[in-house]
Amino acid sequence: MIEERYELVSERIREIGKEQAVPEKFRDYFWKMSEFAGMIQELKSCIDRGEYEKLSLSELEGWNKRLYKDILPEHYEESYADPVYAVKMLGEEYGQLLSFLYTELRGAIVYAFEGRTEYMAILFELFVQVYNQFEEPELPGAGSIRETIYWYASDYCDVFAADRIKEQVDPQGCFAAKLIEKSDLSDLRYLYFFGEYISENERKTAEYLNHLPEELIQKMADVYTEGYRVGFVNTGKDLSIKATVNMRFVLGFERVVRKAIENFRKLGLKPVIYRSSVSVVTKRQHMRTGFFGAVPNKQYDYDHKDDQALFFDKQYVERKLEVMRTAFEQYKDLARRHAGPACMETFGEKPFSPKQKEERIKLTEKQEELSLLYDSRSGQLTNTYIPGDERSFTIIAWPVPEIGSHYEEIFQEIIKINTLDAKTYERVQQTIIDALDRGKYVHIFGAEGNRTDLKVQLSKLKDPSKETNFENCVADVNIPVGEVFTSPVLKGTEGVLHVSHVYLNELRYQDLEITFCDGMIADYNCKNFEEEAQNKTYIRDNVLHKHKTLPLGEFAIGTNTTAYVAAGKYGIEDKLPILIAEKMGPHFAVGDTCYSWSEDNKVYNPNGKEIVAKDNSVSILRKEDVSKAYFHCHTDITIPYEELKSITVVTEAGEKIEILRDGRFVLEGTEELNKPF
Repeated sequence: MIEERYELVSERIREIGKEQAVPEKFRDYFWKMSEFAGMIQELKSCIDRGEYEKLSLSELEGWNKRLYKDILPEHYEESYADPVYAVKMLGEEYGQLLSFLYTELRGAIVYAFEGRTEYMAILFELFVQVYNQFEEPELPGAGSIRETIYWYASDYCDVFAADRIKEQVDPQGCFAAKLIEKSDLSDLRYLYFFGEYISENERKTAEYLNHLPEELIQKMADVYTEGYRVGFVNTGKDLSIKATVNMRFVLGFERVVRKAIENFRKLGLKPVIYRSSVSVVTKRQHMRTGFFGAVPNKQYDYDHKDDQALFFDKQYVERKLEVMRTAFEQYKDLARRHAGPACMETFGEKPFSPKQKEERIKLTEKQEELSLLYDSRSGQLTNTYIPGDERSFTIIAWPVPEIGSHYEEIFQEIIKINTLDAKTYERVQQTIIDALDRGKYVHIFGAEGNRTDLKVQLSKLKDPSKETNFENCVADVNIPVGEVFTSPVLKGTEGVLHVSHVYLNELRYQDLEITFCDGMIADYNCKNFEEEAQNKTYIRDNVLHKHKTLPLGEFAIGTNTTAYVAAGKYGIEDKLPILIAEKMGPHFAVGDTCYSWSEDNKVYNPNGKEIVAKDNSVSILRKEDVSKAYFHCHTDITIPYEELKSITVVTEAGEKIEILRDGRFVLEGTEELNKPF
């Protein structure tokens, strides 16, 4: 039935490429859409006949370029995927709508590789439905096209959204896991079997890893999976009751991923490896969660991050939440035994600062409020079936070749950084924690040029002999070592946080400044754009995630001076991921605390003291109304050592204890941290 449906709509699309039934202004658009769909049909046939996997490396590269050519930066400005070009060629009434349609149809690429014929049929039928409206004697109104898009998203929510829930918890039929485990990873042709865009980064990464000795690959996998295991131990959670782990990574690292799969199986965990979503129904703005290849064009992703605004209303939200609830109920046993994500990130690409295009689709203020409500309710729903106090995670990051000519040296340096001796850091960090636990607040002051002047209030310990405010974090959930962190008291936390430049969630910020009052963001700005309004909107959309304000959810002091010196040596400070950058100075997270959804779990440092500062005055609201407690975001902002004048602990009695001065550790017992300098 599905195959017949697919064949019928495919035949209709092939006819469109020969017709002149729509007004001349729209013919090029629909012809190009038809041409693209025809290419996907050709691809599917090639895969189904078993011919694709027999192609040479150069032939596979040719296919990859064909599939992604039109959205690459050098072609994007003359592609209907670019809302600016679409509006210019098709008019303001239709440009945004048809640009969205063009973008959504591109999801058929990965569906062809995964054999999702039903998904392809659904997309092709959407295209034909819209085309048919332009065949009428009178042009359709924009409202009519919007309605078609609305019912596409609503009607097929129970396909796309329900399948997404299944992919997150069910290891059976995992496309990526099967491909990784069965492929000859020494033959780089395997990279092109995933259906993702493959750039020099993915090819050269896989090639480089193929030349590393087996024991080093095993070491890379071990630090990743052991960090995951230790995360459960350190938070007092029972890993033995879990059955699956979600592995997230960027293509090119399959040799390490294969070893990690073996390690996880020994821990009793089967891999669930789902693809970063390509459907407007399931993706979250421009963020990529799951496995993926190269990002063909970050501006393209950014331009379409709010496409759901075309149909996002209360009725749709209720529909999607009900689909999620039904799917979770169907897979509740699998969900309960899901252990959480193990993430392998990459870094080294050129920092990206997007253009703000007026032509792109944007959420209305009402939709932004509705989006926050959806995030809250879907988060609560997920937590019901995959309890936060029973799951954990780990994150590790590796460089890609784009980082520079010293790629192989940098890679070896990162291996060293990711495997630093945890016991040494544990001992030194405990010295810092002992000083911090004496404090009423901590004062962070920037060096000349850095305008930071911030007071962070600390919880008062009832029994300092048994309790602590700060977690002694070595190498478990956040690899590499090391940092000490706490959930600050919001009342009394105030001042300015400033950093000259920083890279957050794959976006660059210049001269970022945030003002806090009683621990909540009171004002913010940056200098990415000439107009202040654009700068504020940029921060509100991508740091505050459209919330009016956020609390300071975490204060930490990073201690990994080895990473800091390595970054300076190779000039890669602006290319490091927050995972490493946050260990290279004090950092401040806006949003939820590090303990969100698991605040009531007892957590202890290696010295036996219980960490008691896990809540703040916002997160504690979960006991009354959970919808008011969480923001579903946590963004770390680090001040590099060279921008610091001092970090000083101030006690109840007014005594001042310096931790750092002029970018160096000065507290007695921390001298070892200065050795890399």
